[in-house]
Amino acid sequence: MDADLTTDPVHVGAARWEAIGTTCTVHTAEPGAVIEARRLVSAQLTELDVACSRFRHDSELNQLPRGRWVEVSAVLFSLIEAARHTARRTDGLVDPTIAAAMDAAGYDRDLTAVQARLPEHQEPVPAPGWYRVMTDAASSRILIPHRVELDLGSSAKAWAADRAATAAAATLGCGVLVNLGGDLRAAGPAPAGGWQLTVDDGLPGPRPAVTITTGGLASSSTARRTWQVRERDGGIRRLHHILDPRTGEPAPRTWRLVSATASTCLTANAATTAAVVLGDAASAWLEARNIPARLVGRGAGDHGPDGERLVRTTAGWPADVSATPGARAAS
Repeated sequence: MDADLTTDPVHVGAARWEAIGTTCTVHTAEPGAVIEARRLVSAQLTELDVACSRFRHDSELNQLPRGRWVEVSAVLFSLIEAARHTARRTDGLVDPTIAAAMDAAGYDRDLTAVQARLPEHQEPVPAPGWYRVMTDAASSRILIPHRVELDLGSSAKAWAADRAATAAAATLGCGVLVNLGGDLRAAGPAPAGGWQLTVDDGLPGPRPAVTITTGGLASSSTARRTWQVRERDGGIRRLHHILDPRTGEPAPRTWRLVSATASTCLTANAATTAAVVLGDAASAWLEARNIPARLVGRGAGDHGPDGERLVRTTAGWPADVSATPGARAAS
């Protein structure tokens, strides 16, 4: 997703850079605090990368033994607990034990490297199940069974946005908005009028507007992180990075983009990812949990069979009539 800040830039600080394979931005309600805010956020992203990057052979996660209890760092323990929490609250629709499925789909290295080649599409591998990963909070120990590999990507970035924004706001004493590739978290006192954002959903016309003062905003897309694979019959197929853990296959492309707000970015991101996996059942699932969300259908640039745009909203998501022309951020 692209979510762009439209709050008066004269009255907020802004910094933008590349890290952890995505575009990162930080805004501060006090313009003079942005340099220190960027330093604080960057340090936390380095901790994240060292702890759980799937594509770093020296990351703590990749060095863990299997089949026995092992003590881990506080950062990695929190990341794994966040992933388990996400899996639990989505009934396993978002599952960290999906790494083998990602590898089978060809996403076994940094995305730019995957896109530069044409990997062979392997047989889909269902996730073995998040509940097989055990944790012991009293000793900061975890147990990962043999033949279970973790990919924390479905929760780690959102967790990092929450952690970085709340820590920076507490340290600096001002409002902070962190955006890690479309996973946003606002913490501390917001600027007058709140953090005013527009969501770039790829549709013609003005972008839908969202204002948050605190909490999280996240989006999940089947149109962004994509790559091609060669099928066994020689054909070429385009895949995306949101897999259904029950099958190991890419989730249906029912929704091109799902955005949601919640008290934390972790919660919002869990909802949007689960919604993509659910496909046609997503709206009812979101409504039942009272999660404000906006779902953009695959063909939403056109119109549905009854002439309506293929866009759905749930639980009081701001209506399109509140949209304003926007400026820009991404997932």
